[in-house]
Amino acid sequence: MALSVKVQLNRGETRNVKIGRGVRQGCCLSPILFNLYSECLTKEALEGFGDFKIGGQIIHTVKYAGDLVLMAKEEKVLQYMIDKLIEIGGCCGMEINVGKKKVMRISRQPFPVKIIIDQKQLENVEYFKYLGNILTNDGRCTGEIKCRISMAFNKKRALFTSTLESELRKKLVKCYIWSMAL
Repeated sequence: MALSVKVQLNRGETRNVKIGRGVRQGCCLSPILFNLYSECLTKEALEGFGDFKIGGQIIHTVKYAGDLVLMAKEEKVLQYMIDKLIEIGGCCGMEINVGKKKVMRISRQPFPVKIIIDQKQLENVEYFKYLGNILTNDGRCTGEIKCRISMAFNKKRALFTSTLESELRKKLVKCYIWSMAL
């Protein structure tokens, strides 16, 4: 099946251009094109949703690279958001890999969330790591603090057992270890 595309500009659309090959893995355009595509897809799918506010702004999603975090205050709203995203994504040729998806409720009394995709219930998790930070279902950050302290002490140990001059070691401790611990 040969695909073609038009580009919409301020002065109108370009002529149809046949697409012979996609963007190659590792190409610098790949993440840019994916982000543009996923931004349009999520905007269309999640338009009109939004009961989750941060700093007065309604937040539907948090996106980074190929990761997408959907946020909602109610389980029903989250299920509907996912269903709508699957529907719009399907129209655009995108599929969701259910095996890689997880769900987590952040609450003082966390209990499982029942979200279904393709007749399969998503796995509930107590914590996950996102962008290098540990998020827990109780909303606390003690695990993250312990992890950062551990990383700082491991770096400190490596610095103090090295053969570097003491002034350089002090500067490295200030630069790397304290920034990691804070």
